[in-house]
Amino acid sequence: MAKEKQLVYVDSKGKRLDGRKQNELRPIKITAGVIPRADGSAFLEWGQNKVYAAVYGPRECLPKHTASPYKAVIKFNYRMAAFSVPDRKNPRPGRREMEISKVCGDALERAIFVERFPNTQIDITVEIVDADAGSRIAALTAASVACADAGIPMRDMVSGTGVGKAGGKIIVDLDKAEEDAPDAVDVPLAILPNSKEIVLLQLDGVMTQKEWKEAYKAGVEASMEVYEIQKKALKAKFSEKGVEKK
Repeated sequence: MAKEKQLVYVDSKGKRLDGRKQNELRPIKITAGVIPRADGSAFLEWGQNKVYAAVYGPRECLPKHTASPYKAVIKFNYRMAAFSVPDRKNPRPGRREMEISKVCGDALERAIFVERFPNTQIDITVEIVDADAGSRIAALTAASVACADAGIPMRDMVSGTGVGKAGGKIIVDLDKAEEDAPDAVDVPLAILPNSKEIVLLQLDGVMTQKEWKEAYKAGVEASMEVYEIQKKALKAKFSEKGVEKK
């Protein structure tokens, strides 16, 4: 029986299956202020991922027993549309969606000055209308822009990317084929760019200490690129408003 040919995820020239370099992000496009009825919103395209994020608040906390007298409560809802994946998804939120909602909400709580708004809640809703690898970081990236668009006081943006390993090579922003590699390791990473504080870090797989150091450095550098794209999206929105007022 012929031996099955092993797939090479990074070739001798440092190119990946889709032509990107090891430290190269997929194309990212962000537009702020796309939902008029929301206090703040954003639409993001990251590779095949297409994400809407909307922010409402700070506003009265309901039900009232969930309020905190010390800070605003962040209520983050991550949802995937039934048509967002090839096999129709059950519209009911699953355990994965609840887990992503929790970790993304915790990440944004670190960025927002929640202590300024006691007894209130900030509702952040993210809808994935087309899902690909890295949707949780795409959701968090869009939500951060939406919060800034809403004028919510923030210490910093939340910026991040996926980083990991496929075919024995450390790579940034894994796509679906790379996530399915036999030795795949996927590390969603998000930071506050100015302080480099990590606000989200998860690991699916096993890495050596040397691999982790390389992955962390590449992930932070790529997250800073995402930060620049986020800032450009916000500047574009508010510069357009300034033109309209003239």
